[in-house]
Amino acid sequence: MRLQVQQPTLFFTKFPKPQICYFTTMAAMPNSSSEADSTTNSNSQNDLHYLQNYPVPLSPRPPLISKDIELSRAMSAKSNSFFGLPTPDVIYQDQWFVVVNKPQGWYCERVFESVPMALCECDSAESGSPPEFHLANRLDRDTSGVMLITKSHKVASKMVKAFTDHKVTKTYIALCIGPAPKWEKITVKSGHGRSKFGAYRVYAASDVGRVLPGGSMVKDMETSFEVLSINGQGCFKERSEFRKDEENTVLVEEKAVTDSDVKRDEVVVRAYPRNGRTHQIRLHCQYLGIPIIGDVKYEGVKEWKGRSYDGHELHAESLSFEHPVTGLPVTFCAPLPLWASQALQQ
Repeated sequence: MRLQVQQPTLFFTKFPKPQICYFTTMAAMPNSSSEADSTTNSNSQNDLHYLQNYPVPLSPRPPLISKDIELSRAMSAKSNSFFGLPTPDVIYQDQWFVVVNKPQGWYCERVFESVPMALCECDSAESGSPPEFHLANRLDRDTSGVMLITKSHKVASKMVKAFTDHKVTKTYIALCIGPAPKWEKITVKSGHGRSKFGAYRVYAASDVGRVLPGGSMVKDMETSFEVLSINGQGCFKERSEFRKDEENTVLVEEKAVTDSDVKRDEVVVRAYPRNGRTHQIRLHCQYLGIPIIGDVKYEGVKEWKGRSYDGHELHAESLSFEHPVTGLPVTFCAPLPLWASQALQQ
């Protein structure tokens, strides 16, 4: 029996931008050129002191050329809105969840809107009241892999709490370009933030909790990495619980030192993000000197060995958590994309 499902709707709350007003009294107006110069110098010193009180980002700004490339990729992604999610990309579904393998170059909203039609084509939906679809996790436009969609408000609220409380284990596979790491496993702890109208940057771990221009705050960010392959030498390893080696933990407090003349290699890593900060893995790969290929925003190369990349090569491999209804441990995995299989010589 086919289930008639309702088209899901996303709700976004828009908050009005704060209006800043400046008032100047006549008594405060300088009445001579010397007073005006004195006031200007005083304001300049205050502004300098004001800026010096802000945390300093430890990762560079995105290169200017990345804006044009990102705009082109965004326009290409919008063209994907004319296509529906292919049925084979529905990995799993039951009365509580739908798990899909998000394609690269797709916005999460488009995947979300395509789910009802994909389920109808699967012809495996159960009868009953229409499901209340909710996005449980989000991925960047060019990141492929596991996306979890819940089918009820109750399950959705429990998954929100699970993600907030860091009860969900996530793994990612990334293809990076840079000098071969001297480590097999490493954990990076830093700050994460974005100034008003700026890009996300890496900040010192000691800056966590400090306020940035615009009023946002530096938050903590922690990611563990393990090397899977270097220049095709290596193999795919099954996921396992990552045990942090305290002797190989980087507590970020200063800018990373990189050598542009050093030999660059193809490095495949598995990432275990402890938080869910925006662009977290991409930022930490950049800081380690192995930016993700195609990730032009964070110093990744756009062209490599004669090939041009239309997006970054980052794949959400798995999600593991305690089932919010049954209480049993569950793991959902997305099949590796072609680039990952080739890089690992699988």
